[in-house]
Amino acid sequence: MEKFIKLTSSVVPLPIENVDTDQIIPARFLKATDKNGFGDNLFADWRYNKDGSPKSDFVLNDPKYSGSILVAGKNFGSGSSREHAAWAIDGYGFKVVVSSFFADIFQNNALNNGVLPVVVSAEFLADVFLTVNTDSKATLTIDLLNQTVTNDATGKSETFAINAYKKECLVNGLDDIDYLLSKKTQTEEFEKARV
Repeated sequence: MEKFIKLTSSVVPLPIENVDTDQIIPARFLKATDKNGFGDNLFADWRYNKDGSPKSDFVLNDPKYSGSILVAGKNFGSGSSREHAAWAIDGYGFKVVVSSFFADIFQNNALNNGVLPVVVSAEFLADVFLTVNTDSKATLTIDLLNQTVTNDATGKSETFAINAYKKECLVNGLDDIDYLLSKKTQTEEFEKARV
């Protein structure tokens, strides 16, 4: 995984509540067993017509919006526990998803795949949507070390919570296996001391 310390980026607004994992990545795409290509099918039913052509009214097809931060409505990632939803978000190029609430399983799957879910207040979320509607190039700054998210246009900032272990993994670019391997010397020393 890539190290994540601080990110400033424009955002892609998705002001829809209760987005479930089947909307994030429809079940028909779950046959693959590796992460390749999932970003192409992110929000496929909202993003493409039946003939495969892009729907011009969907935000991912709107050229005025870009960036590596997805800002979503409340209750993002509900529904089934498919890890493929996190794969699709990461595969598209999003490094952060901001919402006022995430489903627990989605939140853990995102963290396990190097995508940072940032929980903000409903008021802060509304302020971000308003800012982006006014200026599609407006940016957010996510500072993982200080656990803050800042709306750069307004200067408003909030802190967010993150599990200390997952924070350490993201900051150091480690997945769970890499983390265990990084502790190999300490583990071996502990074992020797117990003999």
